[in-house]
Amino acid sequence: MEYMERAYDDAKYGHYSRRPYIDMVIPSLTDPSVAPPGKHVLSCFVQYAPYKLAEGNWDDQKEAFGDNVINTIAEYAPNIKDIIIGRQILTPLDLEREFGLTQGNIFQGELSLEQLFFLRPVAGWAYYRTPIHNLYMCGSATHPGGGIMGANGRIASQVILKEWSLTSRARWTKSSSSHSVATASKAAS
Repeated sequence: MEYMERAYDDAKYGHYSRRPYIDMVIPSLTDPSVAPPGKHVLSCFVQYAPYKLAEGNWDDQKEAFGDNVINTIAEYAPNIKDIIIGRQILTPLDLEREFGLTQGNIFQGELSLEQLFFLRPVAGWAYYRTPIHNLYMCGSATHPGGGIMGANGRIASQVILKEWSLTSRARWTKSSSSHSVATASKAAS
């Protein structure tokens, strides 16, 4: 916990963490087609990096940030620097530019108490509905938040199917009763 707190301290003051918290996955272990034979892809999710740097900008600091991440990993995997054949670094600014994630926030809003459950993404817009008829939303901005679990899409699809089912049933009931009234009127004439 102390390591994570120290990593966050740097970001609080506008610096990328000198000793970042790093989540790593190696997708080529389960899907070898994403890397050349005998090679692997290593993906690092790094925390913490502020959107606005106290000194300089992300375009100038990008490579130093990447080096810092590799140096941190090298403390635990000493040969990492020797086996890297390419790398891609995405800063918070890159995430905003390339993917439209405001301030590089992959969760599309903080996962804090005032933005969870029925308040996600904001009060009045929870439950996957928007103020626009038949427009729904899912993804990191919706409950239960970000990650790769897909729960947002599953829950949103359940809401949509339920509402479509109710709408279809209401239309069918209305057209059936209209038909019955018309048939009864014909029979009475």
